[in-house]
Amino acid sequence: MLTDTQLQTYRKDGVIVVENVFDPAILDRLREVIAEFVERSKEVTSHDDVYDLEPSHTPEHPHVRRIKTPHKLHPIFWEIAKSAKLTSILRSILGPNVRLHGSKLNMKLPHCGAAVEWHQDWAFYPHTNDDILAVGVMIDDVEADNGPLLALPGTHRIDKVWNHHQDGRFCGAMDPTATPDLDFSKAAACTGKAGSCSFHHVRLVHGSSKNESDKRRHLLLLECAAADAWPLLRFTTLEELDSRMICGEPTIEPRAEKVPMRMPLPGALAEGSIYENQTALRNRFFEAKAAT
Repeated sequence: MLTDTQLQTYRKDGVIVVENVFDPAILDRLREVIAEFVERSKEVTSHDDVYDLEPSHTPEHPHVRRIKTPHKLHPIFWEIAKSAKLTSILRSILGPNVRLHGSKLNMKLPHCGAAVEWHQDWAFYPHTNDDILAVGVMIDDVEADNGPLLALPGTHRIDKVWNHHQDGRFCGAMDPTATPDLDFSKAAACTGKAGSCSFHHVRLVHGSSKNESDKRRHLLLLECAAADAWPLLRFTTLEELDSRMICGEPTIEPRAEKVPMRMPLPGALAEGSIYENQTALRNRFFEAKAAT
């Protein structure tokens, strides 16, 4: 369970880091599974349902930037999502009934690892309420120079969804030149030792820079929602929805709250992962920063 201070910090800032959520043994197992996926990626030449690849990817030098929906690909990811320590934290924040919305494994190799431009997760998947967060399981030590998640504390409490469109189509990113109400210099880096976890609110403004170090950064992201937060888009079946319960009981009574919304429609020109969506963004914060 979170302490009162940790919970108050999450409510105020929209983000916290909790240390020692996972022990070295399960992290070692997880690294072995990831290595197997990377080995299989040598036979892949373009993005598919499993892999999102860096432009530098080759069979000789596999550069995977994301494994998509890993909870569908190997049981260890469900083991992590349902672990006792993690579920106790999720219950503290979201209540007793929690469902997995989605998952992804973002991988930043040394002096590689693409940046992710500023965005709100809420812009991608609006629900009937915003009791939703993303857990960032740190598989490696996350430090200031290897591309940590950067968050703007308190932005989840602003009654606003910033524009994530370019030329009338969703692009999964915010134009930094069109956000005078945000001070990106106040971003906080979510750093920690392997086994730590970050927790950030679905409406929090966040992003991450390229990995500038000689150390890799692998981060498993688990998107978790209160069971009574129902998705407004891409709904499949009740059976599939209920199959993603992490803890507690499902419900067929969505809780609707007055929260700001902006639909991610029309869809992105480059469908796929956030990396592909964001290729349409002309004014890029992290590329411009790297050039100065």
